[in-house]
Amino acid sequence: MSPVPPAERRFVAPSQAAEILQISVDEVMSLVQSGQVRGARVGSPARWRIEEAGLAEYLDAQTELARREALWNQSHEASFPELWGTGRVRHGD
Repeated sequence: MSPVPPAERRFVAPSQAAEILQISVDEVMSLVQSGQVRGARVGSPARWRIEEAGLAEYLDAQTELARREALWNQSHEASFPELWGTGRVRHGD
């Protein structure tokens, strides 16, 4: 993904990020503090703002993790003869 120019960056409040991700504000702040989602304190008084592009990247990463987990689980359900197309097919116990 190409970097977004600073003038085109959009930020949302933690409550809006929570609504987008369908999680609590505390969970959003945990994601920011752990570095999984980009955020910054801006303004006076300083308030947290979450970068929209960071939310999209987080969602993409979570989707990829779910896809890989599904493939991993699927690979454990197949027996080798089923994969190779030869030999006796063993079914679950």
